[in-house]
Amino acid sequence: MRRVGYIYDPIYLKHDTGEGHPENYRRLISINEHIEPIKDKLIHIKPRKATAKDITMVHDTYYPQEIMDLCSGGGTHLDPDTVCSPYSYEAASYAAGAGLEAIDKIKEGEVEKVFAAVRPPGHHAEESRAMGFCIFNNIAIAARYAQKVGYDKVFIVDFDAHHGNGTQRIFYEDDTVFYFSTHQYPFYPGTGSEEEKGKGKGYGFTYNVPLPAWTDDSVYEDIYSTTLPDLINRFKPDIILVSAGYDLHREDPLTNLMVSTEGIGNIVEYILKSYNVPFLFMLEGGYNLEALGESVKITLEKMMNV
Repeated sequence: MRRVGYIYDPIYLKHDTGEGHPENYRRLISINEHIEPIKDKLIHIKPRKATAKDITMVHDTYYPQEIMDLCSGGGTHLDPDTVCSPYSYEAASYAAGAGLEAIDKIKEGEVEKVFAAVRPPGHHAEESRAMGFCIFNNIAIAARYAQKVGYDKVFIVDFDAHHGNGTQRIFYEDDTVFYFSTHQYPFYPGTGSEEEKGKGKGYGFTYNVPLPAWTDDSVYEDIYSTTLPDLINRFKPDIILVSAGYDLHREDPLTNLMVSTEGIGNIVEYILKSYNVPFLFMLEGGYNLEALGESVKITLEKMMNV
């Protein structure tokens, strides 16, 4: 059985988005309830708090202080969908810090793979802009930190139903970080067409697979069993990071994709079998509580056994 780390902290529950908001604390409660039968097989890791210096590896220098000020002022909307409440800066800093701690544990050989159950999510956050429920771009910060400690070539897989515009933008001109995304299209946030392939020396290191509504398991299986492994084998990464968004599930209330829990398990298995390197999965979307819990459980089971 593989050594799999699991990162969680109650601080994530304190990011208060208000009643009725789909990205709420109950998501993590559901995940923890569903993984109860397997929790003793996991290596439990506490996140650390990302510093402003850590965050500005990918965000503008003034951005962390701006978010801190907005949150400490009693809370506000950072965009129409993204709420900032008094504990949001703290929670977001620990969400970003989860990736840093995961990379260190992997580097030290304590674990081979890590799943970080964090919130707020991150892949929509741009250099100086919170959006789409996201405040700091957790996966992008983890990628830059991985490079800092010796994982020079980073491959990011994003299977969230929404395109990770922030992650793509941050690495769009970079040939050391490959960004691969499957997502419903056209859909929020409006980015992620096949024509978006990178720029300058980063051209060819962004690969989008836009999918129509009602796409099911069979289409995803073909993409993740053939297209993805081919790209990974050509890039030859030192580590693979995964933006694990479970709103591609057919029961999700915010999207129109038709992937089953078993289909998600197959996607995860194909990712894990694609290349013999360490893996870090970081939670993004997923808004049906039951489907989310089931999906994370099957993800962890695959991580332990593949």
